[in-house]
Amino acid sequence: MLSRLRGAMARLWTPLADALLRAGVSPDAVTVVGTLGVVVTALWAFPTGHLAVGALVIAVFSLTDSLDGVMARRAGRSGPWGAFLDSTLDRFGDAAVFSGLVVWFAGGGDDRTTALLALVCLVLGSVVPYARARAEGLGMTASGGIAERADRLFAVLLAALVVGLGAPTVVMTVVLALLAVASAVTVVQRVAAVRRQVRAGVTP
Repeated sequence: MLSRLRGAMARLWTPLADALLRAGVSPDAVTVVGTLGVVVTALWAFPTGHLAVGALVIAVFSLTDSLDGVMARRAGRSGPWGAFLDSTLDRFGDAAVFSGLVVWFAGGGDDRTTALLALVCLVLGSVVPYARARAEGLGMTASGGIAERADRLFAVLLAALVVGLGAPTVVMTVVLALLAVASAVTVVQRVAAVRRQVRAGVTP
């Protein structure tokens, strides 16, 4: 769902992308600034209990995440470096979001169960992309699964927003529990995909 929304946003970003390129702004600079915005917001707003504000600001940065890609394509600079930088910095953003929730619910939010689930999501959220990257490094594929990054981020930000606006904490607890299960299933799916390829002789 969020991936389709980003596709629509990419078309809307074209005029802004052209303007930034004319001003001498590089796609890499947009990638770095966007990541810094997510990290700073997540590590300030969430640990201090400003869940709704944090969710909204991070959502804005997330929706502009496709801007750097549009700029790179318009400038004819799409390539491995941009993909590597974007993917690597995404890990920082995701880690900051779940770390901020861990800090809040382990402290002022006073809900150890939710804090633990956020920590589980943090760990599994790093294993999911690692499984794909490691498979690709071995000449195989391990993409897909029921918990893609965009969907995980959308779900946790929506939960943070509604809880920040007054919904009970149990909403966040349930969402994090579902994300943890979905992430674990995704890891299993990717491991199984690699195993099938190994058995089929798909190795370099």
